[in-house]
Amino acid sequence: MAQLVTRVPNEIAEAIDDLVRARVFASRSDAVRAGLETVIERERRAAVGQAIVEGYRRIPQDRDDLRWPDAATAAMIAEEPW
Repeated sequence: MAQLVTRVPNEIAEAIDDLVRARVFASRSDAVRAGLETVIERERRAAVGQAIVEGYRRIPQDRDDLRWPDAATAAMIAEEPW
């Protein structure tokens, strides 16, 4: 397992220590690891979202593509006991 070492402002270190004292995380390392995992997942999701957008820009939907989902949505709404 790789080891990363970094410096952070005192306010961040104190906030992490508060989370450790509150038992949100077992250690500073666990807190930093969770933060990094969150950033990595956010960026991964953003990249996937951008790829989807680019795909629709390359090949936009047309009316035929929307006919079935529109009909299915209308049918589901009609079945609701409003």
